Amino acid sequence: QAQLVESGGGLVQAGGSLRLSCAASGRTFSTYAMGWFRQAPGKEREFVAAINRFGSSTNYANSVRGRFTISRNNAKNTVYLQMNSLKPEDTAVYYCNAIGQWPNLPYGDWGQGTQVTVSS
Repeated sequence: QAQLVESGGGLVQAGGSLRLSCAASGRTFSTYAMGWFRQAPGKEREFVAAINRFGSSTNYANSVRGRFTISRNNAKNTVYLQMNSLKPEDTAVYYCNAIGQWPNLPYGDWGQGTQVTVSS
């Protein structure tokens, strides 16, 4: 069973940037598409971004396209989310997971997530 450990969250002002990391273990990382999801208080978890197993194709939610960039390093079993031009509405707990059905359906257990808070 895979273990996913997210990190890199924090408190940032609107317009700022953060880079999230997700370290995976327990499965053959490079064989899976990976994605980022987020859950804001009182809301359901939603899709943010995905990257195929080769790193050659990506998909983004409309709300983050042009501001966020997903990438991966298969040698390090790590997927990243570079978040620029952050807005208060980006405040949420961010999770990574494998993509079970491209382009945005998650598969597998969730990690603990990392909190991102954007102040106005």
